[in-house]
Amino acid sequence: MKLIEYPTRDGMMAKVAETLADALRAALAQRDKVSLAVPGGTTPGPVFDALCEAPLDWSRVHVLLSDERWVPETDAQSNAALIRARLMTGPAAAASFTPYFTADSDIETAARDLSGQLSPLLPLDVLLLGMGADMHTASLFPSADGLEAAMSDDAQMFLPITVPNQETRRFTLTAPALRNAKATHLLITGDDKRAALDRARMLPAHQAPVQTVLDNATIHWSAI
Repeated sequence: MKLIEYPTRDGMMAKVAETLADALRAALAQRDKVSLAVPGGTTPGPVFDALCEAPLDWSRVHVLLSDERWVPETDAQSNAALIRARLMTGPAAAASFTPYFTADSDIETAARDLSGQLSPLLPLDVLLLGMGADMHTASLFPSADGLEAAMSDDAQMFLPITVPNQETRRFTLTAPALRNAKATHLLITGDDKRAALDRARMLPAHQAPVQTVLDNATIHWSAI
């Protein structure tokens, strides 16, 4: 694990975008098609705003979500809608993108079918993740229904997750897909998440699922 501390959030977002672009260029120099997995949520938005303008061959990049709520893109909770608005624009509009929700399928069937369809993109070339104060990453939440299966070493690429007290089910990359990424970057802000990161290093992975990626990750943190 490598930890980089930044004096300001804006400076961190710009630097992370630059770092991801460099990692994509390095991958593109070695392979015809590369994969970029990213989270939803509002925190990485400024990273996407900068990264989408990076001068690289986006037509050879396949963008994936680290996780998604099982809702259509017309729903305000849709990560896919956020990615289309803030990453799949400008030069990055040339990239491929696979949303996960389909109205004519259930979440279990979609997880199985997309695991088969997208597994040729593994191992992920570049992975950006966030982390909650509860030490979850992607949709690997402590105490979630489906967490044990998603943390298994032989888990398929995607699995559904049901989080306690949340009505909407989630669709997530599983631990093996996350753990084996070639370049992993974890973006966190605030003292509470820094404290959570420190706790996660001391706990078993089922209590702190983010631990799944820490050994290979570069952590980018800003207090403000």
